[in-house]
Amino acid sequence: MDAATEEQAGPHTQAVGLKAFKRLAEDWGLSVPQAAGLLDMSQSTWNRAKAPGYTGHLGQDQLLRLSALVGIYQSLEIYFSQDLARLWPTLPNSGPEFDGAHPVDAMIAGGLPKIMRVRAYLDALRHGA
Repeated sequence: MDAATEEQAGPHTQAVGLKAFKRLAEDWGLSVPQAAGLLDMSQSTWNRAKAPGYTGHLGQDQLLRLSALVGIYQSLEIYFSQDLARLWPTLPNSGPEFDGAHPVDAMIAGGLPKIMRVRAYLDALRHGA
């Protein structure tokens, strides 16, 4: 990571991202294993990371995941009613990215590339594609 990226991803940025993800995980009703899987971290690390004052370091991949997942959350909240937006990640989905799987499970299995495709898919829906 270059110096500019390191500076942008300082402790404050990381804390804000983790706080937003904690809310997202609660709103979506994610289990600890699901939340940890989305961020590609162990369950014990997620349990520490969601507490205020976490001093661990998130890698660039994890920061990108945070950003994309917050974007997914935002797209869902805009596109659907609040109730459906909060259930959507855990419902079976026959859309082209999911083949009947739950979006959260597909994103965990597919990692950052799948999370980015889901974000693009939802952004396209939001913009009338």
